[in-house]
Amino acid sequence: MELQNILESGGLLLGFFAIFFIGKIVNDKLHPEYNIQEELVEKDNPALALTLTGYYFGLVLTIGGALSGETNGFMQDVKDLVLYGVSGIVLLNASWFLCDKIILPYCNVSTELIAKQSLSVGAIAAACSIASGFILFGAIQGDGSFLTMVAYWAIGQCLLILAAKLYNVITPFDIHSEIQKNNLAVGISTAGVIVSIGTLIGLAAEGDFESWSESLSSYIVYAVLGLVLIPIIRMLADYILLPGASLTDELVNQEIPNIGAAYIEAFSYIAAAFAIYWCV
Repeated sequence: MELQNILESGGLLLGFFAIFFIGKIVNDKLHPEYNIQEELVEKDNPALALTLTGYYFGLVLTIGGALSGETNGFMQDVKDLVLYGVSGIVLLNASWFLCDKIILPYCNVSTELIAKQSLSVGAIAAACSIASGFILFGAIQGDGSFLTMVAYWAIGQCLLILAAKLYNVITPFDIHSEIQKNNLAVGISTAGVIVSIGTLIGLAAEGDFESWSESLSSYIVYAVLGLVLIPIIRMLADYILLPGASLTDELVNQEIPNIGAAYIEAFSYIAAAFAIYWCV
């Protein structure tokens, strides 16, 4: 590797960490209701730690979208990193707000994370950030514009909300009631649905933007496939991955919810997202 390439790579790496630090500070300032140092170090709050880990992962994916793809020259790459990195931070934090108000409308996320240290809420909040990170990665990566990034993000958020609502419809129990009981198993399963849809449509948005009709139609096709397959995947997970057991019974109809079964269900959704993308 030539010296110039080494220096340019080092410069972009420094830019990555700078944008990441900005993203952390922005999130901290948007949540004055808690002190991270106090919650994580003194109170050992695992729910907030889980949520922040999801946010940081989503942040890495978002910034990664600005760095992926072919180079347009060092200075242009830096400009793209700043423009899409900073705007991505704004949209990622907006996703956190939407999760609070729409996906989890019956509880205040901050209250659940701080006062109750609810891991079930933490899992879903983390999933929303990770899914949004995948969406932003796909929207930013490639040859598109600022407008296409915002449009893909907005459509993606609607699809994440729809996926969460659909999962609540197809299950014989009320997700929100279980979340309010701090049922971690249900939180993990719901998180798997959200991450799977975010992963699928994020992968679908990868590549150069061709036209609204062509690129958007492909985006919607993948999303519809993912949504349609959610109940089918749950049934397959029930009969193939957990033969002789009922997912519903394991998640809600026993004294201690089966977190292991929830991991299997969540995995099945995420695995299916990759399978759909590779096969379609």
